[in-house]
Amino acid sequence: MKSRIVPRGLRPRLVAAFVLVSALSALTAAALTYHQARTAILQRAQDNAVHDLRAQVDSLAPDLPARPAEADLRTLTLQLDRAGGSRDWRTAATYRNGPLTTAHSPAPDLPAGLRASAASATTTLAQRFHQGEQPWLAVALPVTAESRSDQPSGLIVYATFSLASEQQDVTSLLAAARAGALPVVFASVVPALLAARRVLRPVRQLHTAAESMTDGALDTRIEVTGHDELADLGRTFNTMAATLQADATALKAMEAKARRFAADVSHELRTPLAAMTAVTGILDHDGASGHLGPETSEAFTLVADETRKLTSMVEDLMEISRFDAGAAQLALDEIGFGELVGKTLTLRHWQDRVAVDVPHGLRTRLDPRRIDVVLANLTGNALRHGGPQARVGIRARADADHLVVTVADDGPGIPPDVLPHVFDRFTKGDAARTRSEGSGLGLAIAAENARLHLGTLTAANAPEGGAVFTLTLPRDPA
Repeated sequence: MKSRIVPRGLRPRLVAAFVLVSALSALTAAALTYHQARTAILQRAQDNAVHDLRAQVDSLAPDLPARPAEADLRTLTLQLDRAGGSRDWRTAATYRNGPLTTAHSPAPDLPAGLRASAASATTTLAQRFHQGEQPWLAVALPVTAESRSDQPSGLIVYATFSLASEQQDVTSLLAAARAGALPVVFASVVPALLAARRVLRPVRQLHTAAESMTDGALDTRIEVTGHDELADLGRTFNTMAATLQADATALKAMEAKARRFAADVSHELRTPLAAMTAVTGILDHDGASGHLGPETSEAFTLVADETRKLTSMVEDLMEISRFDAGAAQLALDEIGFGELVGKTLTLRHWQDRVAVDVPHGLRTRLDPRRIDVVLANLTGNALRHGGPQARVGIRARADADHLVVTVADDGPGIPPDVLPHVFDRFTKGDAARTRSEGSGLGLAIAAENARLHLGTLTAANAPEGGAVFTLTLPRDPA
């Protein structure tokens, strides 16, 4: 793949554009100057040559007879050649479209169309041409009759002039134009850098301010000077930053109030719920012993179940509140992971329903209580949503740095619309089961415990069916 030479940054682009415009301006000015000067040099040379030739012809033509013979024309051209002086012109004359007569042979070379045009012309004609590599000027001067200045006499004088000296002047002018344009192009780099720096300074300030706001410094503002478009952009940025800061402050205040409310409500409910749990325990015992009637026993059983659910939800809310307040801490201990999994399943009587694949002797450093909560939530979620005959498996593998634990089932899996929000609070796998056993906080608490260990918890659906939760933990979170 070919590499691109186009500069990527805005600064080199501005400098390149400025230099390019300067170069084009300098070259255009040099080209126009060269064209105008070249035209003026050649036109002045032509005008002077025509003027001198006309002056000589006007002084010699009166001495010619009315019908000059070839000898008369040769004498005229000889006198003209001698009068040429520094111009070193070569002349020829013809009468009534006769042959060219010169004082010296050979005759001067004339452009092909000049003689044909001069035959019927009443005014002086001039034409530039090249002979070899040298530029020349050819002039055709019709001589008018003495009686009428506008009546041609039939005599035409031709002259050729070398434009070599003028060509040298033009060449020197071209070299000077080139030499003058190059310093202008190089000198334009300095103002280009200064202009780019002035233009990009507000842009860099905006970039730095935006990065600061990305890092959370919503009180960032930029200094605005001037009244151009960049200044308007800076003022707009400051207004946006002030609005974001105000909104963020209000949102944080609302979140703090909501967390405080949940924590206060949960704390206030713990005492009455503890008393209700004790009372429902006694009533459960009386119902089981047959001291209560069937309907009363069923009612007390329902109350006891709902009380236990409410107590579990309050405990979950208290745990979430500790995470939100940043009060949750790890109590790290080095333990055997297989033993921890066995205790988690035995405590909840799941050891016969879950297949465990943990390498023997796998030890790691973690918080046993919090990882027990994570495993219990993931396993309980798999048993509840995998179906009555679901097969649930816990598999652990470790390398030098990480421990990877997967909890999988062969149930219907997680609905696609629920999968992106499975770790959100109060999210349930089956929206139709509004009265499920879970509070909708179990997976959120599991994810928070994973993050507290500097690990991750992800959810996905296996290709062959079923949900797969993957817990990745560092071997030593400290």
